[in-house]
Amino acid sequence: MNSNILVIGGTGKTGSRVVKQLQNRGINPRIGSRSASPSFDWDNKDTWVESLNGIEKMYVTYYPDLAVPGAREAIESLTYLAKELGVKKIVLLSGKGETEAEACEDIVINSGVNYTIVRASWFNQNWSESFFLDPILSGEVALPMSDVLIPFVDAEDIAEVASTVLLDDNYNGKIIEITGPELITFKDAVNIIAKVSERTLHFYDISLEQYVDGMRQMQIPNDVIWLIEYLFSHVLTNPNNQKISNDVENVLGRPAKTFKEYAEDTVITGVWDPQKTINKK
Repeated sequence: MNSNILVIGGTGKTGSRVVKQLQNRGINPRIGSRSASPSFDWDNKDTWVESLNGIEKMYVTYYPDLAVPGAREAIESLTYLAKELGVKKIVLLSGKGETEAEACEDIVINSGVNYTIVRASWFNQNWSESFFLDPILSGEVALPMSDVLIPFVDAEDIAEVASTVLLDDNYNGKIIEITGPELITFKDAVNIIAKVSERTLHFYDISLEQYVDGMRQMQIPNDVIWLIEYLFSHVLTNPNNQKISNDVENVLGRPAKTFKEYAEDTVITGVWDPQKTINKK
């Protein structure tokens, strides 16, 4: 059936999974993306009204991150418009330990619209769908802060929590903090991937300055470099981000997925097999 639910970022890491979760429950949400019809484009406010018309609940992700310049203004404008158009509930995906993200949360919290904030730790899928994938494929992984403990969380868990709180008004007015069930380092993650994929992966601990210089040499866009440098220098070092939360289990009634379980599920897809990747190109 058609529904009055909008998933902004509905083709992204968590958004696409939220869409699938809702579809599995017999709900056909409206997808908010530039490729959808009607189109939703964060950079074109003219597209927002049509996307929000008739919507009562919405899941919001901001690309690339709520910490980037301009995110707060965009969230403020969207939240104001949503309230004007009769949206009754907003579920906002946020990041743990990000001061700028918390400013965006405050906008939603103080809007007068029902809300649930979902604060997530670093995604497992950064290793298979994002900026850590290419180093894994090359077999040479060089990262700073190799001794920092991180409670990586799975995007499937994020999506199941988000879709649950979106539909269940018992979570209105709450902040849900979701992490994985364990603390591991970057080096631990690489070793787990190496083991399940039966590959030799070399890990090198480098400085943040070396990492940033490497991104510049690869001609990665400046806004992406800024974001990654911010995440490493401000978010990873935040002691609050090195704590495990039980909110996944509290909401879903089951434990969060471990990194090993994620790796075992992912290796089956062939995404970490360099030969398969070459053959696809």
